[in-house]
Amino acid sequence: MRERASGISRRLLTGDRLFRTGALGITALVLFIFVAFPIAAILREGLVLADGTWGLGNFIDYFRDPRFLTITGRSLLIAVSATVITVVLAYGFAYALVRTQIPLKNLWRFTALLPVFAPSLVQALGVQFLLGRNGLVSNLLGIRLDIYGFWGILISDIVYAFPHAVLIMVTALSVTDGRLYEAGRMLGASEFRLFRTITLPASRYGVMSAAFVVFTIVITDFGNAMVIGGDYSVLATEIYNQVSGQANFRLGAVIGIILLIPAALAMFVERLVARRNTALVNERSSPLVLRKSVPRDICALVYAVLVCALILLIVGIVVLASFVKLWPYDVSLTLKHYVTDVQNGYAPLWTSLWMSLIAAVLGTALVVLNAYMIEKISNPFTRVLYFLSVLPAAVPGMVLGLGYIMAFNDPANPIYWLYGTVWFLALNTIFHYHAQAFLIATTNIKQISSTFDEASAMLGATFLRTMARIALPLLLPSLLTIGLFLFMRAMVTLSAVIFLVSPRNTVAAVSVLLLDDSGKASQAAAFSVVIMAVVLAASAGFNLLLGIPLARRHAGASP
Repeated sequence: MRERASGISRRLLTGDRLFRTGALGITALVLFIFVAFPIAAILREGLVLADGTWGLGNFIDYFRDPRFLTITGRSLLIAVSATVITVVLAYGFAYALVRTQIPLKNLWRFTALLPVFAPSLVQALGVQFLLGRNGLVSNLLGIRLDIYGFWGILISDIVYAFPHAVLIMVTALSVTDGRLYEAGRMLGASEFRLFRTITLPASRYGVMSAAFVVFTIVITDFGNAMVIGGDYSVLATEIYNQVSGQANFRLGAVIGIILLIPAALAMFVERLVARRNTALVNERSSPLVLRKSVPRDICALVYAVLVCALILLIVGIVVLASFVKLWPYDVSLTLKHYVTDVQNGYAPLWTSLWMSLIAAVLGTALVVLNAYMIEKISNPFTRVLYFLSVLPAAVPGMVLGLGYIMAFNDPANPIYWLYGTVWFLALNTIFHYHAQAFLIATTNIKQISSTFDEASAMLGATFLRTMARIALPLLLPSLLTIGLFLFMRAMVTLSAVIFLVSPRNTVAAVSVLLLDDSGKASQAAAFSVVIMAVVLAASAGFNLLLGIPLARRHAGASP
C-alpha cells in the first residue's frame, strides 16, 4: 500500500515538474518569438549597411540630412511641450477630484476618460471640425486659423494623453497621511503652504511617472499627426511615409530605432524613479479628512467644468459632424454618413470586433500565465523573461509593427501562415500592450499571500492544482480587467497595425484614417462614433461581469 502511494506521489511530482517546465517553456517561447525577435529584426535592419556589413552608417546618413534633423526636432518639441502642459492640467484636475469636495466627481472623471474610448485620431478630427479651414470657429467668426501643423498636433496630443496622466495623478494624490496635514494646521500653516510643503513633494513621483508616460505617448503618436499634421512631418508619420510610400524599410528601421531611444529612456527613468519612491502610508497613518472650503471648491468645480467642456467639445463635435449633411454648411440631421460607400463597408468593424475578442481571451491567458510563472519561479532565466515582458512598454506601436513585417513576412518563417490573418493582428496587439497587462497581473498575483501556496503544498497539492483551485479564482476580477483593457485597446489601436493590415483584413481605426485621407471627414466621424459606441458598450458589459464575482465573493464572506 505504501509502495503504491509512493508511486502515485512520484508520478504527481513528475507531472508537476513537467507542467512547470512546459508552462515556463511556453512563456519563454512566446516572449522570444513575439517580442525579442521583431525588435531584433528592427535593430538588424537599421544596423546592416548596403554592402552587408554592420555599422552606424545608416544613422550617420540620416543625421547628415537637414530635413531629418528638422523632423526629429519637431517631434521632441511637440513631445516636451505636450508633456509639460498635459501634466500641469492633469494635476489640477486630479487635485479637484481627490482633494476637494466638488459635486458629481464620477461625471467629471468619466468625461475626462472619454478620449480613451476612441482611436487616437478622433482628437485630431475634433480639432479639425472645430478650428480647421472649414471648422465651426472659422465659419461662425470668419477667422481663418492655420491649425494644420504644430498647434493642431499639440492640442490633439494634449487631449489624447490627458486621461492617462489623470489616472496616474489621481492615484498619487489619493495616497497620503492625514497626520501631516493636522500637524501643519496646528503649527499655523496656510492651505497654500500645506500644498507646497506636503502635497506637492508627496506627489512628485506621480508627477514624474505621468510625465514619462505622456512623453512616450506623444512622441510615438501617429493618428493625430497624420490627420492634422499637414506638411509638418514628425518621426511617427515619417516612418509611415518611408515604409508605405517609398518601401524604404532600411530608413524606416533607422527612424524606428531613433523613435525607440526616447521611449526606452523614458521607461527606464520612470522605473528608476518608481524604485526610489518610498511608502507614504503605514500602519500608523490616518486618512485625510477633507475640510470644507467654499472658495477652493468653487475654483476646483469651475476648473473641472472647463476642462470637461473642452473634452466634450472636441469629442462631441465629431459626434455632431457624423449626423449633419454637409459640415458646417448644411447642419440638417441625416444618417447617410453611417452608410459607408468605401470598399468592404463595415467589414473592418467586424474584423476589429473579432480581433479584439481574440486579443481579450488569448491575451489574458498568455499574460496571466506569463505573470504567474515569472512571479512563482524566481531564477536568472525568469528575470530575463520579466525584462521581455515589460519591454513592449518602451517600444512604440509603429516600431513593433514594422518589426513584425521584417520578422514574419518571409515564407521561410515557420509561422508565416499566420501573417496577414486576424490572429496575427491580434497577436501584434496583445504584445503591443503586453507590458501594461502584465504589470496589472503581476501586481495582483503579489497581493495573494504566499501562505496559500505553503498550505497547499503541505496538503500535497501540485503546482497546477494550486494555480487552478486557489490563484485563478482569486485573480478572476483581474482577469476580467485585463480582458477589458486588451479588448478596448484592440478596438482603437492604429499605429501598431497600420503596416500589417491588408485589403482583406482592415481594422476599424485604419478605416477612419483612410476615410479622412480621402476627404470623407463626416464618414470618418461616423465610423469613429461607431467604434466609441462599441467600446463603451463593451466597457459597461465587462464592468457588469466584474461585479458578479465581487458580489459572489462578498456573499460568500458574509455570515
